[in-house]
Formats: sequence, structure tokens, C-alpha cells
Amino acid sequence: MRYASEGPGSSGLPTPARFIVEPAVLSLRGGAALEGETRRQPSSLASARVKTPNSASARVKFGARPAKRAGDSAGRSDESSFARLGAPDGCANYLLPQVLAQICDKHPGLEVQLVALPRVFNLSKREADMAIGVSRPEAGRLVVQKLTDYQLHLAASRSYLAAHPPIATRADLRAHRLVGYIPDMIFDKELDYLAELGLAPPPLASNSVSVQLNFLRAGAGVGVVHDFALPAAPDLQRILPSDISLTRSFWLIRHADDARVPRLTRFAEDLVRLCRAEMARLEGD
Repeated sequence: MRYASEGPGSSGLPTPARFIVEPAVLSLRGGAALEGETRRQPSSLASARVKTPNSASARVKFGARPAKRAGDSAGRSDESSFARLGAPDGCANYLLPQVLAQICDKHPGLEVQLVALPRVFNLSKREADMAIGVSRPEAGRLVVQKLTDYQLHLAASRSYLAAHPPIATRADLRAHRLVGYIPDMIFDKELDYLAELGLAPPPLASNSVSVQLNFLRAGAGVGVVHDFALPAAPDLQRILPSDISLTRSFWLIRHADDARVPRLTRFAEDLVRLCRAEMARLEGD
């Protein structure tokens, strides 16, 4: 990820920021959550393994930078204004678009690519400049910073709740169809919400948070929802909020060598500050 403006284009005006989203799902395999705000992983640890999807869109060479374009100032390439960030499905869809739009507005020459991959994301292989995960990675020369906490609750559409038996206690959930992750595709224990709540595996499942949300919006059942996604789904209603509530954290993960690059540090500072502010706004709605 690089953090500087491009030179003027053929019109003499600064090249506008480009915001590119590559569809898929990204997260990190991790262990227990960190206690402090920042922690450097030991350099002797081996890098984490990576698994890539079979889709053509995900078989591109990660870490590759665009070729230098005509009109760039002498000695300056797109590499100096290129940012590739990886993030989990829910974060990428419901938190980061607003945040990255603000960063691009602040830095008009910055080109941003939001990348997603399932299971394990490997910064050591430069698949992205930075990544956001739901727990800390098990290994690698990494610097990990807590990005923000977030809340999750059970929810269903108002039309579904009106057409099915009332839910007054956890026991009442047995009479309802559950929506959640595909059990054998849960790549991080932090995402195994239903098991933590003592609920059965869902009969309607997807590995995508966005698909799960759309199942719920379609009146398909009851599932766990990120509170920060609820403003995008006003037809959903939280269920048993005082009894069932989960707290998780997002972590900003960088390669240790990049922690000494001022441009990357400035980007990380903006990302952390704006993500925390946006999370507070979304969860407060």
C-alpha cells in the first residue's frame, strides 16, 4: 500500500482517486484476541498458509502494481499511490465503503483496491499491503493493531416475526429456522456464533455474511447479524437483545517491514480513526 498522490493527468488536473472492490470473502485464521492495542509477532515465526478461491477473479497475481501510465510525473509511478486492503465480508460491505471513500476524498491521487479472500490471508506473500481480520494471525512477521470492537445480535425480518411464533426466551428459538455459516467452512472460531450460543447448526447457511443478511431480509429465518450492518437493513429487528449479545473485534494487520514506512503508517492511522468513528455512528443508529 502506498500513500501519495499521482501527478497531473493530461488535462493538467490531479488524477481522481480510484476505489476498486474485488468481490470475494477475506479473513484471517487466528488465535486468542490481543490484550493490547499493538503487538509485534516474533520474526522467527513461519508465515501463515494461504488458500485461494477457484474463481478467475481471485487468480490474479496479488501484490502486482499497475503499470506506469502516461502523464505521470518523471520518476513517479502508480506504486506511490496504490493501496490494496483485505477485509472480511461484513466489514468490507458495511463498514469500509464509507471509510475508504473519506480517505480517497482526502487524498485524491490514491488508488484503493479492496480485496477479499476466504480462510487465510498471507501478507508475507504480499497479497495485500494491509489486512483486517477477526482475530490475530497465528504466525508471521506482523504488527497487529486493534481496529475496533463491534456488537452482534440475533435478528429477523419484521414480516418473519409477524408470521411465526413469538420469541420470548432462548428456548423459543427451537421452533424457528436458523440462518448462519456453513459449519465446515467456518475458518475462525470467532465466527462460530451459533455454537457459542448453544444453538443447533443452521439448516439455511452460507459462507458469506452478506448472503446471510439477505436470507434474513427475505424472511428466511433467524440469524446473528452485525449491529453495524443493521442500518443497511432497516426491515430487520433485533431479537432478545438484553439476553443474547456478542462482542468481537477487528484487527488491522501489517507486515513488520511496512510499519517503518511513513505513508503506510499515515494510511493506517486514518483507517483506524475513521473506522472507529464510523462504527460508533452505525451502531448508534
